[in-house]
Amino acid sequence: MNLASRPFDYPTGKLLMKENTHGWLMASIEEVVASSMSINSRLPAQLEKALERNIVLRIGWTTNGDPVPKDGELGLCPNLPKGSKVRSLGNLGPFTAAFGQGGTYTHQGDVGSYLGAGNDGNKITCERTAGPCAGFGQKSGRITILDGAGDDAGAKMSGGLLIIRGDSGIRIGGGMSGGDIIVHGDVGGDPGAGMTGGRIIINGRCPTPPPGVLLRTLEKSEVKEINKLLGDDDLQIPADSVCLAPDGDRIEGIMAECREDLSGISLLPMTTSHNPSYSTCDTVVLVGADDALAFPIPLLPYVPKGVKDDLFHPCLVRENPRDCDIAIIDSENIANAAQLVQSSAGFAIDMDSLPKLDGSGIDGILVALRCVAGPKAKVMLIRGVGQSASLHSDSQHHGVDAAISVLNDGSGISAAASLPMVGRSASANLEEGCLAAMWLPWSATSEDLAILCASNVSFTICPAPDENIAGWINQVTSGLSAHLNRLGLASIDSLSRANLRACDQDTAGVSGLRLAGYDRPMPHWFAR
Repeated sequence: MNLASRPFDYPTGKLLMKENTHGWLMASIEEVVASSMSINSRLPAQLEKALERNIVLRIGWTTNGDPVPKDGELGLCPNLPKGSKVRSLGNLGPFTAAFGQGGTYTHQGDVGSYLGAGNDGNKITCERTAGPCAGFGQKSGRITILDGAGDDAGAKMSGGLLIIRGDSGIRIGGGMSGGDIIVHGDVGGDPGAGMTGGRIIINGRCPTPPPGVLLRTLEKSEVKEINKLLGDDDLQIPADSVCLAPDGDRIEGIMAECREDLSGISLLPMTTSHNPSYSTCDTVVLVGADDALAFPIPLLPYVPKGVKDDLFHPCLVRENPRDCDIAIIDSENIANAAQLVQSSAGFAIDMDSLPKLDGSGIDGILVALRCVAGPKAKVMLIRGVGQSASLHSDSQHHGVDAAISVLNDGSGISAAASLPMVGRSASANLEEGCLAAMWLPWSATSEDLAILCASNVSFTICPAPDENIAGWINQVTSGLSAHLNRLGLASIDSLSRANLRACDQDTAGVSGLRLAGYDRPMPHWFAR
């Protein structure tokens, strides 16, 4: 199955305008996504031919040179290779020219959010307006916007150059750690909020920056250095421009942590019989409908720096993925997204680490990463447990394979209280093909896995022990089989809430589980 034919399930209520020979027609989001995937799927072969001939690949024109502007396509031209040259025409959506590796991209028209996100070498020019989060997470390269940008431009940058001619929105350079941002225009409130490195040079009006950000004048040597870097007479900065830089006085806030584990919940059999201790149990979880990724047990260990031993079990990693691992993509490693997803079995997007993504933003990043990763890649979304309902709804709408609720999300919600939140939401919003998962802040036991499976959670993510990961997984595997045999069950799929009991009133009160001895949920769970 090629990229363009991969099935998606998108909301049908969102519409975009498309022009054809008969005038204006309404194009659904599903059609726009399919069109974007189709363009991207043909891009590698076309770029190879263009590189051989040293010509510019043009998108938005016919072969005869007649303009046929694009309208709403998103996630176009991800991971442009070094030396490639692309020019496009029209109005494009989010995540245009993201994750670049050294190409040149010029767009005639407006673009949506996240232009050049995760850029690592591209030279990008937008000849009109860019939406929010332009240059988000840029590592290297150069992005030039000629008619203003939206909020959060240059947020989380670690290097490179972002040039904006015209006004920009609020929080420019928010959380940046390196690189330079140059604005020929006014900036909105909260400029440089949370920045720890880099410079923001403003040739226009700048409001008072927030604490931790220093507003100063430019030194003569800086003016000369920056103008030489710009290399364009139309973009030269005057000596009276101001500069924002970190003052080193930034304090991290303390977030609430999950207060309890699952020790207040027990597993009870629903039958008088049990299986022999040597019985084999089905503990496999399959992720994805086509070419499914198999987890031997419902566990995806979190190993941030990657697995270094001979462990034959999929893991969730931030670095050095194997072809069976899932790579997490967040604001800190987005510039490495292309390399990570190409080397792994799939990817998981941490939604809470990125500025808010609307429906088109989610479409954009999914199109861009899916086209780089390939059609077999498994796709997951991550969000805090307090947002499980919206996470599950978005996951179903956007056709991903799993939705991961993070227990330790700063809300302080207890583990027991999260079970009905995640379980009920999964039943209401997720259909077959999209699994609910939960991310625990502790290394899970076999009993934890069984409890979560019984609560409609298909698999669990948790940090692996620092040493002997294989031994820990073997221990959990044996324990899970022992629990199933004790309960008289042959498969984890047979676990249900009927097998769960709360050991105390507090746990019963927040979880809705039957209280052991009372053998029914607390009365308030029946109230209307």
